[in-house]
Amino acid sequence: MSEYLDDVRRYDAGADEEKVSRIVKHLGIALRSRDASLVSCSDPSELARVREKWCEKKLGASNAAGADEIIAKVCEEMSGDRNKNRVTFYYLVAKHMGKLSDL
Repeated sequence: MSEYLDDVRRYDAGADEEKVSRIVKHLGIALRSRDASLVSCSDPSELARVREKWCEKKLGASNAAGADEIIAKVCEEMSGDRNKNRVTFYYLVAKHMGKLSDL
């Protein structure tokens, strides 16, 4: 858990440990696979999956275009990382959507 929190705190120094823990629990078994634990911003189907499964289903986003803009913003924000940690990516998306309190 601490490795996920440390990575999130590189982008948000005040990240709430409980919120990060809830994302880790949500992702569950997917984090066991190296490939599934990362987000590929160059894969359109991956980004569509993030929008559908995370933004729309979990966070309740009703505006797909708005969710896509936020996902693109997080891709840009994390562009310095070759391997984008899924927990960190999901945290930042929730933060930019103003949905951290909903986790």
